[in-house]
Amino acid sequence: MTLKTREDYLKNWEERERAAEVMVPLIGSLFRDKLIETSVYGNLVVKSTVNDILKAHDFAHQVEHIDLSPLETLDVVKALSELPIGGAHIDAGKLAVKYRENNKGESLTDFLKEELVALFSFDKSHTTNRAIVLYGFGRIGRLLARLLTDQTGGGIGFRLRAIVVRKGQGNDLVKRASLLRFDSVHGPFNGIVDIDEEANTMIVNGQRIQVIYSDAPDTIDYTAYGINNAIVVDNTGKWRDREGLGLHLKAAGVEKTMLTAPGKGDIKNIVHGINSDTITKEDTILSAASCTTNAITPILKAINDKFGIINGHLETVHSYTNDQNLIDNYHKGDRRGRSAPLNMVLTETGAATAVAKALPEMASKLTGSSVRVPTPNVSIVILSLNLDTEVTKEGINDYMRYIAMHSDLQKQVGYTNSPEAVSSDFVGSRSAGVFDAVATIATGNRCVLYVWYDNEYGYSCQLIRILREISGAALPVYPVEA
Repeated sequence: MTLKTREDYLKNWEERERAAEVMVPLIGSLFRDKLIETSVYGNLVVKSTVNDILKAHDFAHQVEHIDLSPLETLDVVKALSELPIGGAHIDAGKLAVKYRENNKGESLTDFLKEELVALFSFDKSHTTNRAIVLYGFGRIGRLLARLLTDQTGGGIGFRLRAIVVRKGQGNDLVKRASLLRFDSVHGPFNGIVDIDEEANTMIVNGQRIQVIYSDAPDTIDYTAYGINNAIVVDNTGKWRDREGLGLHLKAAGVEKTMLTAPGKGDIKNIVHGINSDTITKEDTILSAASCTTNAITPILKAINDKFGIINGHLETVHSYTNDQNLIDNYHKGDRRGRSAPLNMVLTETGAATAVAKALPEMASKLTGSSVRVPTPNVSIVILSLNLDTEVTKEGINDYMRYIAMHSDLQKQVGYTNSPEAVSSDFVGSRSAGVFDAVATIATGNRCVLYVWYDNEYGYSCQLIRILREISGAALPVYPVEA
């Protein structure tokens, strides 16, 4: 075997970099003109940098042990640009590998025509943009605003039209715009934020967003701002039952409301990818459950489907939240009055019972508790499970890698096999939960699984997926996995 020289490595890198540079505008055009979201082995590369695209190819190598060249992916992206198709999430990396491994002598274009035949009837003029209103503008509200406005170019099926907050003192609009631009955890917003103080609006990536000051949901007339049939996303957590959330529906111009916290009573708690298919046109009030419920439910479903779960316990090691105190002070909850940045705080979690609302077969099978820790973001759940069958670490990890890379849950379940992974590595993860393969423990019919999750950004991505669902803007995923 001939060893590569320093010049060989550099030449290889330059070729890969050049291919990624050519891809960037093509991927942008596919999204803007054809409503095609491009990914590489599950990593979304729309509006990504050259290095982001190269890292997505490296992820395929690290996790799937696949040698995927950006040159191969570039060929696929070029061919997609020339085909009269649209309206889909297309994994160009997987298509490149599938073409290479199953090539029957046909051209790449003919292969793609066969793979994507259902997309040839796409007509972008038929897409509509549903009005979205954010009621509350805290951690989740601002991340949703970033995600919603980041997808402006493709006419993705919804538009952020308004933000509702209580009037603050001083330069309220200026301060809220600044909080959108800069974030201590997630970094600067990769976009343009302007304000019009006279009209009380923010203009974010070309979207004009009305800022409305109000103390009560049912007193707002959204139609006065040209907003009709809106979906109100309640980020406040103030109302969690049907009666309270129903106040939003009394406002002129509102059709549906979605809660970004666990709902009470008979409200559907939706974990996208698990029970999102139960959403009907008649559902006017929905809950997106909690960040922890979203992180663990897809993985519990996968494990239960394959191995069967008798019972188990979950322990959430959760970053502190705005509900806690910076320094010791009175708090209505036990222990939460103690300083969040200085203490590990034992508290309760409703995730163990909440899982059953999205996954009924888990009813009464789980117990749970939580420890709040002095980190600002990213949490981990430790799942200790008793199974119907005996398992091995390798067997569980191989199965979960398949789930993360090739199943219907690939957007919900992430996968890492890095022995050096720590919490900050998962800031900005789009997965609901990331399975840590290195940490898996399996003995007989017992296993202990570790699941990382960005309790802010990953959860917000799940919220966007639900909004797509109820807006009629969900995109089919290609290639279709066997």
